[in-house]
Amino acid sequence: MEATNLTVNDFVLLGFYELPSFQLGLFLIFLVVYVATLLGNSITSGLFCFDPHFHSPMYILLCNMAMVDISFTSVVLPKLLDVFLTGNNVISYTGCIAQAFLFALIIVSEYFILAAMAYDRYVAICHPLRYSYFMSLTVCFWMSLTSWGIGLLEGILCAILMSSCIFCGSHEIDHLFCDLKPLMKLSCSDTRTIEIVILVLGCFTGFIPSLSTLVSYMYIISTILKIHSKEGRHKTFSTCSSHLTVILLFYGTMFGMYMRPKSSYSIKQDKMFAILYAGVIPMLNPLIYSLKNQEVKKALCKIGKRAFLTKDYAKWDINKR
Repeated sequence: MEATNLTVNDFVLLGFYELPSFQLGLFLIFLVVYVATLLGNSITSGLFCFDPHFHSPMYILLCNMAMVDISFTSVVLPKLLDVFLTGNNVISYTGCIAQAFLFALIIVSEYFILAAMAYDRYVAICHPLRYSYFMSLTVCFWMSLTSWGIGLLEGILCAILMSSCIFCGSHEIDHLFCDLKPLMKLSCSDTRTIEIVILVLGCFTGFIPSLSTLVSYMYIISTILKIHSKEGRHKTFSTCSSHLTVILLFYGTMFGMYMRPKSSYSIKQDKMFAILYAGVIPMLNPLIYSLKNQEVKKALCKIGKRAFLTKDYAKWDINKR
């Protein structure tokens, strides 16, 4: 009974405690990653939202992806930067549960948004004449809303399940943020039921979008192979190459993180995978989409030229005065 009353009020995020002399260097590296992620995704999402040329289903989904990337890094990196700079590695119980909730919400939403983007590419390549019917703005809106809605339900369920755990022993989390696995390891209550529920939820929210994405690309590849000219195949494949690159990065990291056999489990590997999906991949996504999309590159060049010309005009106006 006494142990039950010792439920912790806060947790300690150990982060990279094993590298005490590199804390400032890590702070600078992750600060650059965070700023680059915010800047890149904010520019691309602003471009897609405010430029009428990009008001199409594909770019609306890309805008959702940019929101996912911004949310992902903002959930994990600010607290991690605080740990590196000030050494304040304490996070409140409420803050920890909130991190777990937001992490589940965002990760599940990303699964379904990527699946929606795969379906968009499938319709564009396999049924181009009926694209406006199958992928109207209304359909795109509901696909986006459903993705975030399922993510929200998953996040709420995970938060409820974690809130039911009793933490009465160690409160040190050997990770970069409050992930579900390290949290359950600290619980002194029986977590077998919770683990089963989370496994079932994970299979549902992971299997359905993964299967949908796989089937979409099977049809896409089949259609591309039927194109006789090499130039036509290359041109068609280039329309989905950026999305395929992001999918491979995301799924590769997720499978490496959660599908490894227990015999090869390592907390250091978990931390490296966490860096990839919470920092590196969100930073690279806007670059991947913009560098492989001529329309986006042209629009960004126009914005750059306008900013440059405005700056030059301002200098000329000041000198004239």
